Amino acid sequence: MPFSIALAGKGGTGKTTVSGMLIKYLIRNGKKPVLAVDADSNANLNEVLGLEVSDTLGNAREEMKKGIVPGGMTKDVFMSMKLEQAISEAEGYDLVVMGQPEGSGCYCAANTLLTGFLEKLSGNYPYIVMDNEAGMEHISRLTTNNVDILLTVTDSSRRGLQAAIRIHQLAINLNIGVKKSYLIINQCKEEPSSAVLDMIKDAGIELAGIIPEDNAVYEFDLNGTPTIEIPEDNKAIQAAFRIFDKIIP
Repeated sequence: MPFSIALAGKGGTGKTTVSGMLIKYLIRNGKKPVLAVDADSNANLNEVLGLEVSDTLGNAREEMKKGIVPGGMTKDVFMSMKLEQAISEAEGYDLVVMGQPEGSGCYCAANTLLTGFLEKLSGNYPYIVMDNEAGMEHISRLTTNNVDILLTVTDSSRRGLQAAIRIHQLAINLNIGVKKSYLIINQCKEEPSSAVLDMIKDAGIELAGIIPEDNAVYEFDLNGTPTIEIPEDNKAIQAAFRIFDKIIP
C-alpha cells in the first residue's frame, strides 16, 4: 500500500504551493515515483509543478455522461482509456487532475471516478500526494479517506486557523481513517503567539511547524514560474523540508 498524504485548508493559505514543496521533497529524497493528485475543482497544481494537462477526470466523466463512446467500445474500456490519458508524466512523479465538470449537477460521480481510479493506480506508487479543495467539502464527501497523513495548511490569521481546526475536527468526527493529523502555519511573518499555540493545543491537533513568508515564493507565483523550481537554499523550502523530515517516514 502507498503512503498517502492529503492536504487541506482554507483558500489562499498556500496549500497548493506546500503540495509542490512536498512533491519536491519526496523526489529529492528518493521516495518516488510519486502520484500527485489535484482533487481541487479549481485545479492549479500543474502550474506549481510546471506541467501541461491534456485531460482530466472531469472531462472523462462528462464524455461518459453525454454518451460519447466510440462504436464497438464498452463504457468500461472507454473510461479506462480516458483515465489513462488523464495522467501527465514527469521526472519522478505523475500527475492526475480531477478537473471541473461542465454545467450543473452533482460532483459526486467525478469523486467516485477519482476514488476508483486511485485504487487501481495505487500499487504503482510508494507515495501519493493529494491536493484537495479549499474548505471541508472533500472531507464531508469522503474524497479524503484512509490517508496516512492529513496535512492542514493555514496562514497566521485567526480565520485561517479556525478553518484548519474545523477541518481537523470534521475528519475526526467522520471517522474517515486518517492515521495522523498535522497543522502547518504557512506564510508566517513571526513566531506564533501563545494565544495561537493555545488554540492549536486545545483543538488537539499537532503543529508540525511553520513556513516563513518569503518573497521568492511570491515572485515565482506572480511571474507564473513553477514554484517547484525554487532553489533548495530558499528559507521557505528549507523550513518545509525540516517539517517533512519530522513527519514522513
